[in-house]
Amino acid sequence: MTNKEIYRKTLGFSIRRLFFDLLTLILFAGCCIGGFLIADKMTEKGLIGLLIGLVVGIVVAIILSRFVSYSLKAGQIAMMTRGITEDKLPDNVYREGKKAVKERFATVAAFFAITSAVKAIFSELGRGITKLGNAVGGDTGSSIGSAVSAGIQTMVNYLCDCCLGWVFFRKQQGAVKAACEGAVLFFKHGKTFFKNMGRIFGMGLVSLLLIDGAFSAGFYALFQQFPAAFTNLAAEISEAAVRLEREIPAILTNPATLIIVCAVIAGIVVWSVLHSVFVKPLVLTGVLRNYLESGIKDIPTEASFDEVASKSRKFSKLQAKLEQ
Repeated sequence: MTNKEIYRKTLGFSIRRLFFDLLTLILFAGCCIGGFLIADKMTEKGLIGLLIGLVVGIVVAIILSRFVSYSLKAGQIAMMTRGITEDKLPDNVYREGKKAVKERFATVAAFFAITSAVKAIFSELGRGITKLGNAVGGDTGSSIGSAVSAGIQTMVNYLCDCCLGWVFFRKQQGAVKAACEGAVLFFKHGKTFFKNMGRIFGMGLVSLLLIDGAFSAGFYALFQQFPAAFTNLAAEISEAAVRLEREIPAILTNPATLIIVCAVIAGIVVWSVLHSVFVKPLVLTGVLRNYLESGIKDIPTEASFDEVASKSRKFSKLQAKLEQ
């Protein structure tokens, strides 16, 4: 199966993720707007209500993401992995994806224990390169190390997804050991994965310009219909700056520019959702194929675990679980 065929066959997961992510955004926006309007009407302290609504909205978003959106993402990765390694997919891709997640991770806690450990390992390896640059070349080395580390951090999310795919592929191994193998693959075949950086950054930039640009313009037109709300919000930001003796950028205290700022932020939020559920899976299919093929040709051994453990404390902790 080609990457595009796999992407189309697994698109049902993206559509379902979009539904739940939009629901999350609506609830999040409702909490923020509701908090602002209630507090502004009752106490004329809308900014405080906005902050309270923001906290409540974040909690709601985390809960929905943890129990719904992430499981859909895992099911999609499981089916992408099957399409790449078996060159075919079942008729009911969504049902088989849910089944694969349930069989591999009996509980949500088990799923997050593995994914959190994997992300910590990849992030730690990225930070290690920055430290190496600092030690070798002073300011110049620090800049080089930071630039490389930034590239690695961009890859971290993709690599975490790829490692999850490896965990689904290595069904005969325990999830912990398979996760260790996945981390070793990054260390052994990093150059292979960095060949995808152009595609990742290119697709990200194009989707940002198109999606964020269109939605920012739409939100700007929408927000202009509520000038009083932004006038009040700008006034409260100014008052808060005086009370806290802080200097606030003029774009946040001017209602006209505040509308632009809020529109751009809202556009970025929508872009992050649409990019995550539609654009990223398309790019991920190619990255995942490279990852799996490199691993299948060179299955990591336990002997290679010690080499990575010497460079990652997080990996050592995950490896220790194998001995328990």
